[in-house]
Amino acid sequence: MWKRDEAVRPASGPPQAPAPTPAGPSPVRQEATHGMEREIVNIGKSIVIKGELNGSEDLTIEGQVEGTIQLRDHVLTIGPNGRIKAQVFAKSVVVLGEVTGNVTATDKVDIRDNGSVDGDISPRVAIAEGAHFRGSVDMQRKGAAQPAAKPVAAQANTPQSTVPQVAQRA
Repeated sequence: MWKRDEAVRPASGPPQAPAPTPAGPSPVRQEATHGMEREIVNIGKSIVIKGELNGSEDLTIEGQVEGTIQLRDHVLTIGPNGRIKAQVFAKSVVVLGEVTGNVTATDKVDIRDNGSVDGDISPRVAIAEGAHFRGSVDMQRKGAAQPAAKPVAAQANTPQSTVPQVAQRA
């Protein structure tokens, strides 16, 4: 009556498919940090990368990466589905998935519940209950001076202890 049906009906012909979206990394969200917004890029579950991954943005990996990851001034998050076999260098690393390889973070490596790291970590680490870690932690600060030994003359002037000394066995 009012020609409503004609306005709703699509034009004849095959239906058109929506435009394809790129399969590569895409910005997920922006977070405000101290008045600045930072962009976080996501690598999805179906993505597999082999080789060197460098960037100047925060990154979340839900897929697989094999090789080297360098995000020196940014945060790397390995999501629950993320599987990493790589040497990792980042400002901060948050592990919710699996990492096989050495992890170096200038700030901190945070292994969360159900996260797993099989490799060496430096310099700071936080391990949640339920997380898995196998490797070593190097917490030495670069350039930190070792305490100097007391000079022999200074040792001679120090008062002796009144506690009896226990003889050491050879």
